[in-house]
Order: sequence, then structure tokens, then C-alpha cells
Amino acid sequence: MERHAFAMRVKEEKMNDYRKKLGEIWPELTAYLDRNKIHNFSIWNAADLIFGYYENADGAVISEEEQKIKEALTGKMEDTFTWISTPGKDMRLMYHNFGVVRENKELIRHRMFMTKLKDGCEEEYKARHDGLIAQRGDTVDPGPDSNFSIWSAGGYIFGYDEIDTTMEVEETPEAKEATIAWETRQLGIMDWITNDVDWMTKEVHPSSVRLAWHA
Repeated sequence: MERHAFAMRVKEEKMNDYRKKLGEIWPELTAYLDRNKIHNFSIWNAADLIFGYYENADGAVISEEEQKIKEALTGKMEDTFTWISTPGKDMRLMYHNFGVVRENKELIRHRMFMTKLKDGCEEEYKARHDGLIAQRGDTVDPGPDSNFSIWSAGGYIFGYDEIDTTMEVEETPEAKEATIAWETRQLGIMDWITNDVDWMTKEVHPSSVRLAWHA
């Protein structure tokens, strides 16, 4: 399975238009997704940012005709946003912990977060997360995190995580202490856009909102 992601910024005072036009093209868009066997497609919003995620089979190729349909659908909305990622290209994959991917999403809680990297900190962010992958080694994480990936474009970080609610447990004092230490260190290289660590910093940020999903 291949994973893909994209990001954009909604133009000032255009969020209502963005939502309206997304609704208008949704039947055509989902038909396009189905024809091309694109699944687990979702669109997320926080502040003026949009993050999109989807999956398809390994090596899947979009025909020229279908590519034109995709471009036409995008064109119907392009007056409402500017691209952060490069159209037609994935963002940089900064981290992954795919674990055991749950195909049944009924008992899945999604977490989607956004941050802004401080100037010159992209490689440090990548190095820290490469270290986490090295620590994990060849071990497959059984959960509760599943299908977890972090992407970067334009100085932003976008994280996508599927969490198995049947495996979630309360964080131990030791685990919480480790989380605080990690997140405090991360604050040196990035600023939060979503509210994931407001409990720790006592700041106020918006939560990420899923605008759309198609299985």
C-alpha cells in the first residue's frame, strides 16, 4: 500500500467558499477515487490550513484521462486556496510507525496534528524521528498507534495517526513524564498550530477537524 499526502492554505475569508465547493464536487471526486481505487481519503482543517491523506495500491498509475479529471476538479476550487505542497507530488515523509494497520475503521480514533518548524530546523526534526525509528528496529508496533505518518512541506509538519481505541490505556506517570520531556524538547524546534500539547503549555490552539472522509 502507498500512502500520499498534500497540504494547502485557504485564502483569507475563503473558508466558507472552500467548504461549499468541496461539497459541490464531492460526488464527482468520490467517483474519481472509486474508479482509481483510492481509499481512506480524508481532508483535515485547522486555522487556515488544509491537510489531505489517501492510500492506493503499490505502483498504481493514474491514466492521462483520469489525471485531466482530477485537474478539472481541483480547478473548480483553486480560487479558494494556495498550495503548500507541490501539486502531484508527495510531501517529505519525516516519520512513520505503520504498525498493524486496521482495515476496519469503526473502532479507530484519528489524530491529525499540525506544527510550524522554526527556521532551519527541518533536518533536526527529521534526525530526532529517525532516532525513534532506529530505536524501534525491526519490531512491529502492535498499537494502539496504527498507520502513523508525519509529513513536511513549506516549513510545516502534518501528522496523521489511526489509534485503536480498544488498546488505549491511561498513561502511566512514567510515560507522561517521558512525553513531557519529549514535547518540551520539540518546542525548541517547532511551534504548535493544533492543540495537542495545550494541556502542557497552557496555551490555546484550535483542534484539527476532519472535513471529509471517503472509505
